[in-house]
Amino acid sequence: MRHRGIVAVIAGLLAAPALAATERVGSVDGVAVIDRLDTADLPGGQLQRFWFRAGDNAIGQGWQVPVIVVTGARPGPRLLVTAGIHGDELNGIAVIHRLATIDPATLTGTLVLVPGLNTPALIASTREFPDGSNLNRVMPGAETGAAARYARQLWTRLLRPNADAAVDLHTQSRGTAYVMYAFASTPRTRRMAELVGPDIIKMDTGDKGTVENELTRDGVPAITFELGRPEVFDADSVARGLAGLRNLMAEMGMVAGTVQASAPLVTNRIQPARVTRAGWMTLLVPLGADVVKGQPLATIADPFGRVIETVTAPASGRINTIATDPRRDAGDMVARIVWWDPDPKCALGC
Repeated sequence: MRHRGIVAVIAGLLAAPALAATERVGSVDGVAVIDRLDTADLPGGQLQRFWFRAGDNAIGQGWQVPVIVVTGARPGPRLLVTAGIHGDELNGIAVIHRLATIDPATLTGTLVLVPGLNTPALIASTREFPDGSNLNRVMPGAETGAAARYARQLWTRLLRPNADAAVDLHTQSRGTAYVMYAFASTPRTRRMAELVGPDIIKMDTGDKGTVENELTRDGVPAITFELGRPEVFDADSVARGLAGLRNLMAEMGMVAGTVQASAPLVTNRIQPARVTRAGWMTLLVPLGADVVKGQPLATIADPFGRVIETVTAPASGRINTIATDPRRDAGDMVARIVWWDPDPKCALGC
């Protein structure tokens, strides 16, 4: 009898399904809380919502990150789309909310959507993590340091295991504005950047620790897509961002449709124009304008409105960034200018 019991137990264990790699640890308002995601666990043709627990705060409460996974009716590539790694950069969140309305029956592959990576910074409406770190400079994270531990949880248990390609959505941060702008670093990511339809592409191997560069270096082609101004849901930027992602998905075979061509300005050099005296800035040229070296870009006035400095273009090119806050300290940027340098050593940025 004992022998038969042991056999029965072993048979039961062998017949039981394998433990899922997606680890569910509870629920909030009917939404499952997980601390690991594996999209291979999820059935096709469905949209599912999760709270991803990216660690705990200083009083022992969980930092919950929203995740939407749309698994298509047919298998295919996994596209990761993230937003809100800086807490004052919001347009990408609206893009993801709209992208998540896709009908799973029309989708091939899987969308992994994270509309708000940096929960504490979004709550505080700040660019940085509470410890002062830039969360987009500490990927793939580490075991020590609050931001690094949070980043490691995101990287190892959510982002990297669930992506074959990725787009990280940003805007400029408080007090500045971008044109629609993409960063890329390889031939494939340049093609991805062209497909999302920005005004300007900057070829740039970029900073260590960014979502884009660390994924690309680890074999997942990724781009950063900058969508204009901070702290708003701008209808035009959101619409263009959504259309660009759908165009990329068409090229990847994830959705039906004709792939639309775009011809953004491709650049590999960038230089800021800065003030030397503090005061009140008046811009003289608009965002996206072509300028020549020496052209006046802005004036700086003293508290009485008297012009004390005229800032000129340090190089010829196109303005991709402007300061929107007229209060300028000495050394502050008023604009950045990008252009293409034909020197072969600058092909991926100088």
